[in-house]
Amino acid sequence: MLRSYLTPLIWLMAAGIFQSATSAAGVRIKDITDFEGARSNQLYGLGLVVGLDGSGSKSLFTQQVAVDMLRKLSISAKIFQDLPSDNVIRTSNVSVVTVTAEIGPFARKGSRIDVTVSAVDDAKSLQGGTLVFTPLRGADGEIYAVAQGTVSVGGFLVSGQAASVQKNHTTAGRIPGGGLIEHEALGEFLCQGCLRLLLKDADFATAQAIAKVINVQFPNLAMTVDAGTVQILVPKSRLANVVGFAGEIGSLEVAPDVPARVVINERTGTIVAGEKVKVSRVAIAHGNLTIVKAEEPQVSQPAPFAAGQTVVVPRTQVAAKEQGAALTVVEPTITVGDLARALNALGVTPRDLISIFQALKQAGALHAELIIM
Repeated sequence: MLRSYLTPLIWLMAAGIFQSATSAAGVRIKDITDFEGARSNQLYGLGLVVGLDGSGSKSLFTQQVAVDMLRKLSISAKIFQDLPSDNVIRTSNVSVVTVTAEIGPFARKGSRIDVTVSAVDDAKSLQGGTLVFTPLRGADGEIYAVAQGTVSVGGFLVSGQAASVQKNHTTAGRIPGGGLIEHEALGEFLCQGCLRLLLKDADFATAQAIAKVINVQFPNLAMTVDAGTVQILVPKSRLANVVGFAGEIGSLEVAPDVPARVVINERTGTIVAGEKVKVSRVAIAHGNLTIVKAEEPQVSQPAPFAAGQTVVVPRTQVAAKEQGAALTVVEPTITVGDLARALNALGVTPRDLISIFQALKQAGALHAELIIM
């Protein structure tokens, strides 16, 4: 039992030790920053997946989309509701899907990108389907790519009249390399002879550290604009090869100042604490309260030839059990390992740890940002 209690604390300690080692060794600038102007763009479209083995949709919306696509191919067709004849759409082998993708800042015309398809209608599975030619538009309404190909769902759905078996999510899938870029959205990361680094996690200390490291390698070129931006002046001698200069900047290592955070996922009972987390001197007592309720109805049967009636009499049993807990004093901690050992002395479960962290934050004893997912 104690071993099961120790598991989350061991992971918590390991996370802190790993993070401490990473901070001491330093990380590359390109891993914690992006160049301003070098951003990706989201694309979207509405398409039709065909070739489904009866797992598509028979809704009027889907049939109408199929008819519209056929009309673009100069094929006259109608939905069954309009005209019950031979040239009508009556199939469950198609599905209307949204198609999404992301185009990189330096993707060129003719490059291929991965696309994601997701069913819009009541299709049961996209397994084995093929996405028909679908234009993908950007936020400005322009067509930047087209998508087509076989959908890979990474699962399966087999169903009969009385039972079904499903693995993973079968109404969404991907087409690796299914998007073909037709219009470029090139990023411009050089502006008026300067480069700007945008921190993924804005922090004044980290921004200052990045500028300092760059100035050591390239004196008097970097300056901090704010907590999330570092501006770098490109020397005239490097303007002919800005790409190489940017690559050298990105390869420099810096020790980022990681904020104190405790991240909690209540759905899975996962707790991750950073090495900067500190707890003031505090006393903790934690005990579980268990309430058990059981319903055991009984039948009341009258005696033979009596005037009474047979009735069901409710019988409820309720019991409450409270676990005893001693008052434990947690000294001011220095590392996340000290915090783990202090909480481990209470012998608590992951769910109890979540409650303790929340209570510590409310008491003002937890000096860290508490993030609940």
